[in-house]
Amino acid sequence: MKKTFFLLLAISWQVVAQEAKFSNPIAPVTNIELTVPKEVKPIFDYWLRDTYIMLGPDGTYYLTGTTAMPNRVFPNGNIHCWDYNDGLYMWKSKDLKNWTPMGLIWSFEKDAADWQKQGKPIKEGAKSLNNDPLEGQYRALWAPELHYIKSQKKWMIVTCINGGAGSFILESISGKPEGPYKNIAGNTTKPIFGNIDASLFEDDNGEVYVVAHNHFIAKMNKDLSDLEEPYQKIKETPYNPEPYIEGVFMTKHHGKYILMQTVWSVRTGENEFTYLPVDKKTGNALHSYDVVIAEADSPYGPFNERYPAILQGGHNNLFVDKKGDWWSTTFFNPRGEMGKEFKITCRPGLVPVKWVNKKLQPDHARAKKFYGHK
Repeated sequence: MKKTFFLLLAISWQVVAQEAKFSNPIAPVTNIELTVPKEVKPIFDYWLRDTYIMLGPDGTYYLTGTTAMPNRVFPNGNIHCWDYNDGLYMWKSKDLKNWTPMGLIWSFEKDAADWQKQGKPIKEGAKSLNNDPLEGQYRALWAPELHYIKSQKKWMIVTCINGGAGSFILESISGKPEGPYKNIAGNTTKPIFGNIDASLFEDDNGEVYVVAHNHFIAKMNKDLSDLEEPYQKIKETPYNPEPYIEGVFMTKHHGKYILMQTVWSVRTGENEFTYLPVDKKTGNALHSYDVVIAEADSPYGPFNERYPAILQGGHNNLFVDKKGDWWSTTFFNPRGEMGKEFKITCRPGLVPVKWVNKKLQPDHARAKKFYGHK
């Protein structure tokens, strides 16, 4: 009876969504096929969130992410970077299994512009979302992404600073992924985007876009020194009402622009879950950190209805390996009901993924094969 009820509910919502142009908010958290495979484990032991991996033209995989400051002593012993860290760290690999640290490749102390160094004071007694005590100031580098712009043979990094400082873009002045890096002209004195979690997307014709937290887009100019146009709202098919969304990433597949975002599923009943905003009055709890996807014929949209693609694998990116297989990154978010199930959290992870009928989902067979050595 329950299966029949949920099927009818999903069908009825699809009809309503089609008429009202809203995405289906039902979160299929019990669907094992869409869930990060149980075999997925950290690929190495280092505290890191927002894992980002790309394959360079040299045949090397490069990994970045939000890291805590090494050797920092934390008040309660829990490592984090909600308040401050020292910059951007990078790792490299030839096979996605064995990773070599490249060290600190951009630091606040040596490389930052004045506005990036300033930081923001923290109120005494403040705590993070995970209840970690904060100290000093807000000045942490978050969610760095390394991009190789093929059309211009440039290595670029897009990242942000916490505390409302905004996002910025760096360019390697050595022509190497490890830099050193300098600010592009568009953010030498101010952020290029006023919020966190910006991303970059290079189209087939060489045009490069800043895709920004999490519903905005702007094309960059020809030499990638600044924006060519103001930010505009991406045309989307939202949920109703729209919840908080993060972890934006754009790519292309089967001739479509793929807009990937992260949204929390929320428990509304014994076996019911939704992507609609948390109802604080009834105390609904965050359940899992899910990846949803929409498609369009233009990077500006309009994007069609979102569909759940990778459950429990949010704030990720997609990349294609040397064999042509697709992967998603993950970091084992400790928040939410499912976060309690992870034995180890905030570590870099890899999820094999595949396209089935032009929709993305985890590849459980490849996961078993890849993690079989562990």
